[in-house]
Amino acid sequence: MSFIKTILSSFKNIHFQSLLGNGVMAIFGVVTIAILYRALPFKEIGVYVFFMTVWGLVDTTRSGFLTNAFIKFYSGTAKERADEVVASTWCLALSITGCCVFVNIITFFLSHYITNEGMTLFLKYFSLISVATLPLFMANLVVQGDKRFDRLLWLRMINQILFMGTVIVLIFLKKASLTAIVLTFIGSNAIASMSVLILGWTRFGAISKVTKSGLLEIFHFGKYSVGSGLSANLFKVTDTFFINFFLGPSALAIYSLGGRLMQIIEIPLLSFAASGMPSLSAHYNNNQKEEMMYVMKKMIGMLSVCIIGIACVSIIFAEPIIGLIGGAKYMDTEAPNLFRIFMTMAILFPADRFFSLTLDVIHLPKINFYKLLIMLAVNFTGDLIGIYLFKSVYAVAVADVLPVIIAIIIAYYPLNRYYRFNFWEIYVVGYKEVILFIKQIYFTLFTRDKTANY
Repeated sequence: MSFIKTILSSFKNIHFQSLLGNGVMAIFGVVTIAILYRALPFKEIGVYVFFMTVWGLVDTTRSGFLTNAFIKFYSGTAKERADEVVASTWCLALSITGCCVFVNIITFFLSHYITNEGMTLFLKYFSLISVATLPLFMANLVVQGDKRFDRLLWLRMINQILFMGTVIVLIFLKKASLTAIVLTFIGSNAIASMSVLILGWTRFGAISKVTKSGLLEIFHFGKYSVGSGLSANLFKVTDTFFINFFLGPSALAIYSLGGRLMQIIEIPLLSFAASGMPSLSAHYNNNQKEEMMYVMKKMIGMLSVCIIGIACVSIIFAEPIIGLIGGAKYMDTEAPNLFRIFMTMAILFPADRFFSLTLDVIHLPKINFYKLLIMLAVNFTGDLIGIYLFKSVYAVAVADVLPVIIAIIIAYYPLNRYYRFNFWEIYVVGYKEVILFIKQIYFTLFTRDKTANY
């Protein structure tokens, strides 16, 4: 009985809830992609990947502009202040969505003159996706700020099951066109958004509490913090555009499959970033500088240690993993080696992600913004040279490594001036915390000794 209670109590841990929620989405996403890769030819998969990548840029722009600002000003505040932040964020999110609708009215008619199929689909439908996902996006912000990650778990499952199930039906009926899949994506998100509005998880009722000062506060913070949210996605978009227009949709399908299982890394990164941001902000708002920096080092170190283990397994078993997801026809392509390159590079991702979050927390979002510009310039130059000289997807993958290293170096120095620490100390802390965590799990599950604390 105590064992069952222990298992059930783990569901109350905010990190576990966030991880489980993102994990559910990722698992269903990978299964759906595996179905599509087997059902559609190289070129059509490439078109689908291009469409979703461009939409991802729009979505990440919105989330990057609002998420960190919302969490920073919302977490741990009084109800009146929280209502003001929610209302201001809702108004800005509605304004962004309104701009998307306005632009889409123009681009819808221009899409008839575009020959690229992926771009044509995007120019027709991106505002519908913006509207359909808006309440769900706001609900994500609210539950992050309230640390109620359990609320969206079932909702995310319903969203993903609806999408995946409809895709399977479309394939079975031989109606799985790109347009039908895009409309299915819009529909599943619309149903999820209607659900959170009905349940009140978006706090839309607080919109009447909006203030001019609240709007300006979030806007001015967000215009710089958008960089930390866009950094990884912009590189993906740059790579996608170069491959799509210079090497073709088939090469893009192979490249995307090689990077698809990067979700294995993105799951804990997104989860711990979502649950870690409120903790970092709370320590900073209470002037607990040492505690805040220890949380940063702990998050980076633990994630990095875990990713090293995942990367080793991935490198050894790349071919069967790619075959499992994409099918046998992709095992003899560049996809397995691309997968190895991406998983090795992923070891650096926790430092990049949490350095950016911490800079936002200590009111230095400008550094993230300028860092992003430098990273993007390096990535663009690397892609251009790689495509021009080698005409290979390998060159594009390798070109992604240098910007991440540069980003870590740029962020390290201002953080070190704020609170002095040694970079390698992060991994020592991470290793010790992983060992403590394993010991806690062992004592909790297999002994009656509950003295081990974590």
